[in-house]
Amino acid sequence: MLLLLRVTLIGVMLGFGGVGTVRADAAVVGPAIAADAARGADAAAAADTDVEAPPGFPWRWPVGGARRVVEPFRAPAHDYGPGHRGMDIAVVPGADVHAPAGGVVAFRGTVVDRPLVTIDHGSGFVSTWEPVSSSLAPGDVVTAGAVIGAVAEGGHTVRGAMHIGVRVDGEYVNPLPLFGQVPRAVLLPCCSAVP
Repeated sequence: MLLLLRVTLIGVMLGFGGVGTVRADAAVVGPAIAADAARGADAAAAADTDVEAPPGFPWRWPVGGARRVVEPFRAPAHDYGPGHRGMDIAVVPGADVHAPAGGVVAFRGTVVDRPLVTIDHGSGFVSTWEPVSSSLAPGDVVTAGAVIGAVAEGGHTVRGAMHIGVRVDGEYVNPLPLFGQVPRAVLLPCCSAVP
């Protein structure tokens, strides 16, 4: 179990995506871990001292039914680059949304055309759920599994999907490993072939 936790945490911090690239972002994982990740096997040793478990790990899946990711996390190449800074999961419109871990509501309101809820889980972990309508107010304490709202409509997700965004110390990371699922790494060629 401890090895699974370490592998999962390394996946979270390195931003392993379901489709696309695998990369280490020094701003997210810190220079020491990024350097270890580049060296390969030494990354697991760095996890012993430099990576903390997220509060409530592993997180609870937020909705009932089958777990299905309809749009995976895609890390942007730089802060303002294209990507998908979260994941979209299959949901039933109107279904209850449950807190994946305990925390405090940091924001509830409408941004552009979509209702959303943001929860501060502590230790630098903040999650955002959209489109989710809720009666909670900033400062409300939620426990793991508590209903935080209902799936609504609006925003960039298609009907029948909900977006989950997670930031660690202000940087977006792949949410999937927080739920105890390590996405399959896809290795891409790094260089052009030498004749």
